[in-house]
Amino acid sequence: MAKIDTPIPTLKLNDGTSIPMLGYGVGTAWYKNSPGSIDRPTVDAIKTALKLGYNHIDEAEVYNTEAEAGTAIQESKIPRSQIYVTSKVQTNFHDIPSAIDASLKKLQLDYVDLYLIHSPFPAKSDADLQQAWTAMEAVKTSGKAKSIGVSNFLIPHLEAILKTASVTPVINQIEYHPYLQHGPLLDYHKSHSIATSAYAPLTATTKAKPGPVDSKLADLAKKYFVSEGEISLRWCIDQGIVPITTSGKEQRLSDYLRTMTFSMTPKEVADLAEQGLAKHYRGFWTNKFDPNDRS
Repeated sequence: MAKIDTPIPTLKLNDGTSIPMLGYGVGTAWYKNSPGSIDRPTVDAIKTALKLGYNHIDEAEVYNTEAEAGTAIQESKIPRSQIYVTSKVQTNFHDIPSAIDASLKKLQLDYVDLYLIHSPFPAKSDADLQQAWTAMEAVKTSGKAKSIGVSNFLIPHLEAILKTASVTPVINQIEYHPYLQHGPLLDYHKSHSIATSAYAPLTATTKAKPGPVDSKLADLAKKYFVSEGEISLRWCIDQGIVPITTSGKEQRLSDYLRTMTFSMTPKEVADLAEQGLAKHYRGFWTNKFDPNDRS
């Protein structure tokens, strides 16, 4: 499979750095119960993504696959400066200095490009969130992360850390797709210059079928000569949202990169969003939310 000719564009963040607009996620699909030995299929999948032209690897300590990502990066022989690496802290939420050091050791890196608090849920109070964010700011100051942000935060969580923050999060990575658009959250992001990243962006084409956007996705896929999954990714990108996706199949990963070759019209983006509001589906953190909670 040939590497793509069209490079992945970048989005400028509020700290002046830039993030590639499509990420390869080493998340739940590759989850290991414990660190253990290196899983070669995971390493090979990451190397395939890098070979094809993905230059944004999205990781997290909780998946126990940071060592695989580090091995893949080393074996790829691609210069470190050409790969954007994201990782997240969750298990060691209350000891972020140790968490970043452990992640860097597994990744075999001196720094990550982006470090996120994986979720606000380990915090018992606003003070806990504020202390964690202070620790994240220290990670940035140390140079161990070029940028810092959050994941799965809602407006109350963001408000809590912004009360005491010296550094505004550059991004909030959330589950985002036509059936989970989070009400006013994205407008809040924009008002504070916080970018949005989307995990599970293909949900409307996979887990949540059938649904009200099925025909619209099919029509758009036919119009642009791509798959419905690629329309789902482009729908995010055309909103200035960074989608994170994954696959172990080289052909599918190659196809996803076709999202760099077209754009949807503003009306198509808006229509897909409007139709998506007719259904609610949340695939992750369902134990933290009421079934009808769309926040």
